[in-house]
Amino acid sequence: MSSNIYIGYDFKVEPLQPATEILIAELGYAGFESFVETQNGVTAYIQKGDWNAFILEDIQILNSDEFSISYEFNEIEQTNWNEEWEKNFKPIVVDDLVTVRAPFHKVPSTNYDIIIEPKMSFGTGHHETTYMMIQYILKNDFKNKTVLDMGCGTGVLAILAEKVGAIKLDAIDIDNWCYLNSVENTERNNCNNISVYEGDVSLLKNQKYDSIIANINRNILLQDIPTYAKSLNKNGSLFLSGFYENDLELIKQKCAVNNLEFKDRIVKNNWIAAKFNIR
Repeated sequence: MSSNIYIGYDFKVEPLQPATEILIAELGYAGFESFVETQNGVTAYIQKGDWNAFILEDIQILNSDEFSISYEFNEIEQTNWNEEWEKNFKPIVVDDLVTVRAPFHKVPSTNYDIIIEPKMSFGTGHHETTYMMIQYILKNDFKNKTVLDMGCGTGVLAILAEKVGAIKLDAIDIDNWCYLNSVENTERNNCNNISVYEGDVSLLKNQKYDSIIANINRNILLQDIPTYAKSLNKNGSLFLSGFYENDLELIKQKCAVNNLEFKDRIVKNNWIAAKFNIR
């Protein structure tokens, strides 16, 4: 393990939930790499080279009237992240059908068993957005479909999509750590139909899919929805998450002008996932 210098932020959060989970998700999108929940909130870490004095400007929850969040930060030596998450990572079960677990957990009796070693990547299934996207994959027909998992994180959604019958899948993330972690996890789950790429929507030029899954933050989704629409086959579906319930109208408006029809939504603790079909 390298001895990179990290910046550690100690956040005190009142009340703890759902504010702590929302804060962790937003910090993850901003580039923070690892998190340790504490009795008073959460400690978040980011490499000093990726840090800047304005790193928290886009963290919406810090401006919320519903929660009281204070913080202080300082430089630290790198922690053994694997040891930290192994102490705290518990298996999750979605709709009694899917288990997402670490390699050291016992084999479950659910229909689908996904083994994830998240390291510093986002997407263990514990967060509401990943959980809801898993539900969408379970509720929709992915058999013999071509699928894109955009912002794949750990690769968990692409892995499940293959397990339920998708035949050709691309998983893309702009973050190098997520790219490497997705490669590891697809191999760990014996996936044969997933290709993992490091990059952004520029990789989608001339690509077409039956279904696109994108669990990213609101601003990136709004920016990339036109590209997703162009990348869908006839009768294709777009599944989006990574935003709050009160952001749905913005998302729906952007989709509507890009020939995407709103079908339904799932809501969990103020987070939302939504399905759109190409017209």
